This record gives sequence, C-alpha cells and structure tokens, in this order.
Amino acid sequence: MRRSVLALSVLLAAPVLGAQTPGPVLTLEEAVQLAMKNNPGYLLTSTGRTRAGAAVRSAYGNLLPNASTSFGSSYREGRQQFFAGQAFGSTSDVLSSSTDISLQAQYSRQGFLAVKQQKANLDAAEADMTSAGATLRANVITQYLSVLQAQARATFQDTLLVSTQAQLDLARARQQVGAASTLDVRRAEVAVGQQQVARLREQNTAELEKLRLFQQMGVEQPADVRLTTAFGIEEPKVQLRDVMDMARRSNPALSALQSRQRSADVGVSSARASYLPSLSLSTGIDGFSQQLTDINGQVLDAQNSALGSRASCFSTDSLRRGAGLSSIAARCNTIAFTPAQEQALRDNNAQFPFSFTRSPITFAMRVSLPIFDGFQREQRVQEATAARNDARYRLRQQELQLTADVTSAYRNLTTAYQTVRLQEQNAATAREALALAQERFRVGANTFVDVTQARSDYERAETDRINAIYDFHKAYAALEGAVGRPLR
Repeated sequence: MRRSVLALSVLLAAPVLGAQTPGPVLTLEEAVQLAMKNNPGYLLTSTGRTRAGAAVRSAYGNLLPNASTSFGSSYREGRQQFFAGQAFGSTSDVLSSSTDISLQAQYSRQGFLAVKQQKANLDAAEADMTSAGATLRANVITQYLSVLQAQARATFQDTLLVSTQAQLDLARARQQVGAASTLDVRRAEVAVGQQQVARLREQNTAELEKLRLFQQMGVEQPADVRLTTAFGIEEPKVQLRDVMDMARRSNPALSALQSRQRSADVGVSSARASYLPSLSLSTGIDGFSQQLTDINGQVLDAQNSALGSRASCFSTDSLRRGAGLSSIAARCNTIAFTPAQEQALRDNNAQFPFSFTRSPITFAMRVSLPIFDGFQREQRVQEATAARNDARYRLRQQELQLTADVTSAYRNLTTAYQTVRLQEQNAATAREALALAQERFRVGANTFVDVTQARSDYERAETDRINAIYDFHKAYAALEGAVGRPLR
C-alpha cells in the first residue's frame, strides 16, 4: 500500500516539480506580442495597409494642382544660315538657356469620389490587418495550449513509468518469497518497456508542438524554454446572443467586407460620373537667355556705326542748313563709341545661363464633355456594378459564415466544459480503482493482469481528462477567434 500511495503522490506532484525546471520562461501574452512583431504572414498584411494609405494620399493629391518646372540649355555653332540667298545668323557661337514653371489642375466628380473610395479601401485594409492579428492570436493561443497539453501528457507518462517501475519491483519481491510467478515479473517488465516507449513518444510530441509554437511566433526557439501561463477551468459566463451581437459589431473580417462594399458602391458612382464634364485649369511662366561667345564683331559694328554717324554729321546736308563750322564740329565731336558703351554692350550679352527674359504669363481654362468613347464608359459602369454585386454576395456569405462559426464555437465550448467535469470524475474513479488493484496485488488477492488493466483504464481516463481540459481552453480560443475579440 505504501508503494501505491508513493506512486500516486509522485503523480500529483510531478507538475509542480516540472515547473521548477530552470530555463527561460514564456507567458502567453509574451508569445502573442512576439508573434505580432515577427510573424511573416501577419507582417505581410501591414504592406496592404501601407499601400492603401498611399492611395488615399494620392487621391487627395489629385485634387491639388500639379506643379512642374524645367530648365534647358543649347549651343549653336557660329555659322550663318542662308534663306533665299540671304545670310542670317551670327558668326559667333551662341549659348542659350530656357526655363518654365507651370501649374495644371483638373477637377471632375470622379476625382472627388476617388477620395471616398480609397478611404473605404483603407478601412478595409486596416480591418484585414486586425483580422489577421485576431487569427494569429487565436493560433498562438491554440498552439500554446497544445504545447501545455503535450507536456502534461508527457509528465503523466513520467509518473506512470514511476508507478510501473514500482510494480515491477513489487513483482520481483513477491517472486522471491514465492507469492508471484515468473510470468507476473515478465508482464511487469513488458509494462515498463511499453511505458518507456509511451513516455518517449509524448516527450517528442511536446518538443514538436513547442517547435510549431515558435514557428507561429516567427522567432528562434531558445533552449529549455518553459511556458508558465496557467489556465483555470471556469464555467463560461457568456451567452450565445451576446457573443453573436459582439461578433456582428467587432468581427474584423466582417468589417473588412463591409468597407469593401462601401468602396464598390462608390466605384459604381465613380464609373457613372464619367458621363459628366470635367474642368481643366492651367497657368505658366517661362523665360529665355542668349549669349554670344565672341562679341568682338558686335563691338566692331557698334564702333563703325558710331563713326558713320559722326561722318554723316559733317555731311554737306548740314552745311546747306547754314550752320557754322564751329557749332557743327562741336556737335559732331560728341558722337563717339565710348569704353562705357562697349562695356554696357558686353554686360548686356552676358545672359547665359540664368539671366532670363520673361515671357508673358498665360492662363487657360477648358471644359470637356466626352460624347462617345467606343462604349468604354458603359463597360466601366457594368464592371463596377458587377464588382458591387460581388462585394454584397461576399458580405452576405461572411454573415452566414459568422453565424455558423460563432454558434458552433459556443456550443463546442459549453460541451467542452461539461466534458471536463465528467472526465475529472472518470479520472478520479480510475485512480481509486488503480490504487485498489495495486493494493490487492500486493497482498496477493489478484494477478498482475488486473493491475495492468486498471493502469490502462487509469491512463486512458487521465489522458482524456488532460485532453478535455485543453480542448476546453482551445474551444474558448476558437470562440474568441470567431467573435474577433478576447472574451476573458
């Protein structure tokens, strides 16, 4: 009896002893936070929100004028060109530059509706990200529970191995005093070997489940990590009607489809707006500059022009007017090409590249009304209408799916709670039966076959109890995933 009590004491104390194993710890909330930061599948949804946000800014930007500026320069060889036998152009190389600044704006009903449509798409992208986060959270919780479930089964197999080894020792002791046969000892040895195999498999399963957990989290698994979050069994306080109302209000997948339906409705209005006129406004200013690389020819022309004017001043026509020679000479001597004039001529030529001569400012306004474009507008309207109908059908499908998911998850939760209570009673009864069978075997009142059968019944009942406990918590996580928000 003492050995049986010792084995059952080890069974109950094993989880506590296992919790004292050294190593890094990981709580459920830490696992969820790490998954939100590192899970690649979840992070992919953030790129959709980024693109949707950029589309909203672009839609607003289309309502603002487009501003553009340009600058250019050119070089022309100093060679004259001939047209109709006449020579034109300078013999000097010419450098020129030009610049312009323009503003253009176009307004239509489609442009204003595009803002509303892109904002609806942004809401849908944010809802998609929230939905992905809720799904990831539910998956991490479920996998966290799977690890704890596998570890609990592995710990239970450890305690069963201790109990089986104790029965083997007892069978050998009874054989030595003639109270048991060699067959009982062999059966006990087989039971120990089978229990070692079962223990090894459960330990491997626990490690694999832990590996899948860190895969969900998107990080490397540290050595000897321990999961420390404890889960209690409490009767669910939520009601089906309440969780259904919460799901209709806060389920992110449903919210995303509702936003996409609003976007599709706006898309139909935008397609129909292509029948309306559009307004275009534009304005701009530009300038140019030009400079000769060799201005000496122009300086020489100006000097010759001044000399010619001075010579004409002394012409005989002036003498015919009866003017005195002295006054004519004084007036004509003032006609000369001075160094200051030469410098001014050179300064006026120094225009390249940024001394621009401004052209007149221009303003333009245009109203356009499309009349016929090969039935392309009609096609766009029909495609937008079909997209709106598709969005409505998908929304209705999601509403029906949500009702089914929430209802089934709620019923599974209530059933899982009742199953836990029944499995606890079954496990307690099987534990008492095992203790009784072990005691009867110790005093020789039954055979080792009876002990083996009682242990099998207890193993099955205790395993079912462990599975029922974690199935209950997984059902809770499934209900939270269906609703789209935590419930406890």
